[in-house]
Amino acid sequence: MAEAVIAQKGPYEVSVTAGKKYWWCACGRSKKQPYCDGSHQGTGLEPLQFAAQKSETLWLCGCKQTGNRPHCDGTHGKL
Repeated sequence: MAEAVIAQKGPYEVSVTAGKKYWWCACGRSKKQPYCDGSHQGTGLEPLQFAAQKSETLWLCGCKQTGNRPHCDGTHGKL
């Protein structure tokens, strides 16, 4: 299995809509960061699906090293 690529050393600010499902890119290869575009194919890595509980702004991990997937936990500050 391949390792995740650091897409950026900081989170992505995104607006989500209540009830809508999203696929967070876990491999770091997507051109549609922080969301999956299928670039993980063949890496052994899979995106993470999550549903927005409410309409709000979230900070999604860009370094792909978070311990709180898909949310940023500040790990990028240690890279």
